[in-house]
Amino acid sequence: MPSLQVDCRSGLVFGRPHEMNVEHGFYRQVAVQDHVHYTVAFFVLVIGTVGVTGNALVMYAFFCNKKLQTPPNFFIMNLAVSDFLMAITQSPIFFINSLYKGWIFGEAGCKIYAFCGAWFGIASMINLLTISIDRYIVITKPLQAIQWTSKKRTCIYIALVWLYSLAWSLAPLLGWSSYIPEGLMTSCTWDYMTSTPANKSYTLMLCCFVFFVPLGIISYCYLCMFLAIRHTSRDVEKLGSQRRKSAIVQQQSIKTEWKLAKIAFVVIIVFVLSWSPYACVTLIAWAGYGSILDPYSKTVPAVIAKASAIYNPFIYAIIHSKYRNTLAEKVPCLHFLSQATRRECISVSQSESSLRDSMLRRHSSGCKPMFHRVMSMSTTDTHIWSDVELDPISHPRQASYSLRALKDKEYKSVTTLPEEKGS
Repeated sequence: MPSLQVDCRSGLVFGRPHEMNVEHGFYRQVAVQDHVHYTVAFFVLVIGTVGVTGNALVMYAFFCNKKLQTPPNFFIMNLAVSDFLMAITQSPIFFINSLYKGWIFGEAGCKIYAFCGAWFGIASMINLLTISIDRYIVITKPLQAIQWTSKKRTCIYIALVWLYSLAWSLAPLLGWSSYIPEGLMTSCTWDYMTSTPANKSYTLMLCCFVFFVPLGIISYCYLCMFLAIRHTSRDVEKLGSQRRKSAIVQQQSIKTEWKLAKIAFVVIIVFVLSWSPYACVTLIAWAGYGSILDPYSKTVPAVIAKASAIYNPFIYAIIHSKYRNTLAEKVPCLHFLSQATRRECISVSQSESSLRDSMLRRHSSGCKPMFHRVMSMSTTDTHIWSDVELDPISHPRQASYSLRALKDKEYKSVTTLPEEKGS
């Protein structure tokens, strides 16, 4: 039998994990091979590096470019902050523990680590929910969006996100469940394995109000946005057919629908893939089948959930044209991002020119006073398509308003033409 060394101050049992399975107060070593810990350490290192770097770049771009500091982008910035804190507080500790093949930071360290992971992880998920609601309002309810997108209200909503997340993460420290080591005993979370009324009730409520309910609301918001834009695009096509519509309107309409569909698909799928394995594991334990869960089945979902911090910068910021342009300008090694931005700008300019020309041709039979109105309308309409397709995060109020107002503008132009001819 190998000799064991016990640190009386920290309660840590030193030894080879695969040769022992002993209980020592707060800690319990798990019998697994060393290479398992090193493999987990490698993935955690990658997740931490990408998560910290990616979210730091988002925050840097936000502070460098004042044009990005709009109320809708405050939510994106808040998401980057929560993901950055999630990555920087979880990955280094997880990595070090994996190298030591056990928890080495004591009981207080475990509780602090788990509290930070819960707070920042829940904040990131509720941020996704807030972003979905924000886009839903500005696209489908443009009048309400005027108040919703004010800076003061946006800051209030962001504060509520953090308070809501704080309430859930403080609960285990106040006696509703507790924080303990999990999986390979190299990370900590709330106690979903012990079958007590407090633990079971906390697990059920947390899964419902932090995962399933937000997921349902996000799905509903994106479905309504997609249906609203598709309905408006069909109205545009009908109006265009009555007035010899241009092919560019059909093309941009299809691109708009497809762009929104892809964004909605990516957001929902990443949300589900990141957190559903962890939710399933906790619900299995909640249902009383925790005995079938081995250390691997509890550690892998935890790593996947922590990896959620690396996806959001790419989905919400890196594909954002203004963020890409700012990063290409401020960070020399990312100058290649500006090439894609220039190509998109050329494409948008060509689309604007084509649409403007087609609109002018439609109205060429009218009187000269019509030209100014047509030019203004065509410029506004083109601004919608470029915003929705290439810049879905910024200027949502202008995009939603113009999208809703397009039909009214065309109708007024049709009714005004005969009156001017008659006069």
